[in-house]
Amino acid sequence: MKLPKETIIAEAKITQYLLRWKAEDDKSKFLAKAGYTITTAKQLQRDLREQILLLDAVYTETDRFGDKYEIRGTLTGLNGVSLEIVTIWMIEFDSGQTKFITLYPNRSIKS
Repeated sequence: MKLPKETIIAEAKITQYLLRWKAEDDKSKFLAKAGYTITTAKQLQRDLREQILLLDAVYTETDRFGDKYEIRGTLTGLNGVSLEIVTIWMIEFDSGQTKFITLYPNRSIKS
C-alpha cells in the first residue's frame, strides 16, 4: 500500500531526534555517512518524502495510538552515499493523519 503524499514529516522529528547526537539509540552518526547534518535537515525531510514515502508500506502492528507501517528502502544522501533504511510510519486513530515516526539502519541487508 502507498501512504498519502501529504504524510507529515515533522521538522522537529528530523532536527531534535534523528540529526541530534544521543548517548543511546543515536541515528545522527549513521545519517552523517550520507551527508545529513542539522544544517541539511530540510534536505533529509525532502529525501524521505521523495525517495522513501513513494515506496510500498507494509502494515506491522496496531497500538493504542494507531496503525503502524514500515517502509524499507535506499536513501541516497547529498554526497551520493546510499543508506539501507527501515522507516516507521503511523496512521493515527485520533487525527486520521499519517506521520513519520522514525528510521533506523536496515541490518538485514549485508553491505
